[in-house]
Amino acid sequence: MPTHTVLVTGGAGYIGSHACVELLNAGFKVIVVDNLSNSKSESLSRVQQLTGKTLSFYEADIRDKTALTQIFANEKPTTVIHFAGLKAVGESCAQPHLYYHNNVFGTLVLTEVMQEHNVKQLVFSSSATVYGVTELTQYHEELPLGAINPYGRSKAMVEDILRDLAEADIKNKCEYPWKIALLRYFNPIGAHESGLIGEDPNGIPNNLMPYVAQVAIGKLPQLSVFGDDYPTPDGTGIRDYIHVIDLVRGHIKAIDAFNTEKFSDGNCKAYNLGAGRGYSVLEIVNAFENVTGKKINYKISPRREGDLAEYFANPELALKELNWKVEKTLHDMVADTWNWQSKNPQGYK
Repeated sequence: MPTHTVLVTGGAGYIGSHACVELLNAGFKVIVVDNLSNSKSESLSRVQQLTGKTLSFYEADIRDKTALTQIFANEKPTTVIHFAGLKAVGESCAQPHLYYHNNVFGTLVLTEVMQEHNVKQLVFSSSATVYGVTELTQYHEELPLGAINPYGRSKAMVEDILRDLAEADIKNKCEYPWKIALLRYFNPIGAHESGLIGEDPNGIPNNLMPYVAQVAIGKLPQLSVFGDDYPTPDGTGIRDYIHVIDLVRGHIKAIDAFNTEKFSDGNCKAYNLGAGRGYSVLEIVNAFENVTGKKINYKISPRREGDLAEYFANPELALKELNWKVEKTLHDMVADTWNWQSKNPQGYK
C-alpha cells in the first residue's frame, strides 16, 4: 500500500473532495488545505463517512505563506495535488486581478513553500482553456497555447512557471528535482455514485450539467442554450465531458508515474484528461431527460462571445504514459449527477 502523504489544496471543492475519496481508498494519507471560498467543509465530513477513514483539514488560503509553512512543518507531505483556484471564465473577465492573484500568486507561494520543505512532486489542476482557438477540433498536448480569457491565461501562466521550475532543477542537476504533471481537464461532470458528494456551486452554476440538474429539481426555472446555429449535427456546441471519478483517478495515475522512468530525472509534462469524443448541449439535455424522466425546460439564446462550435481531447498520451483512460459512460455521468442532486436539492446546506 502507498505510504505517501498527499496535501490536497482546494480539497473541499467539487473535484478535490472526489479526489480525497479515491486517495483515501488507495491508502494515501490525506491533508486538505482549503479557504472554503467556493466549497463547504461538509464535503470532507462526507468523504470520511464514505471511506471510513480520516483526513486532516486546515482552513487556510494558499496565499498565506505563514499558515502554509506551518502546515508543511506539521504534516510533512510527500506530494501535492493543487486544485485551489478560481475557475469561472465570465468572472475572470470581470475581475482579472482576482484571478491572477488567486491562481498565479497562490501557486507561487505554494511552490515556494514546497521548495523550502523539499517537497517536489506536484500534480497541477490545469484546463483545456490553455489551448485557446485552433482550427483543430481534437486537442493534443503539442498544440501551441493561446488562452483567450484571464482564467485560461492564469492556468497557462502557472504551467509556464512550473515548467521553468522543473527545467532549472534539471539544468542544475539537482539531487531532488521537481516532478510535475500538468493535467488539462476538459469538462468534468457527474458525482460519486453514493450521492453523498457532488458539485455544489455558489449561486447560479457556470457549467452545463449542474445547471440542468438544478432545472430538473426545480431550483432554477429554465436552461439557456447559447446558440443553435453552430456547424454541428444539432446546431449546439459540442464539448468533451468526463466523469469526475475518472478525472480524479488520473491524478493517482500521475502520482504513480512519478516513480517511473518518465520522471526519474525530474520533468514537467502535460496530459489531457478527456474522453476523446464530444456531446452536444442538446445531447446532454436529452440524456438527462431519458435517464431521469424529468422534462428539462430550455430556451435558445444567442451565442456567447468566444464560445467554440466543438472541441474535445486527444487522450492518447495519458493512456500511453499514465495508463489512464475514461471508464464511465454518459449514462453514468447523468445518473450520478441526478442521484446527487435529488438527494441534496439544496447542495450541502
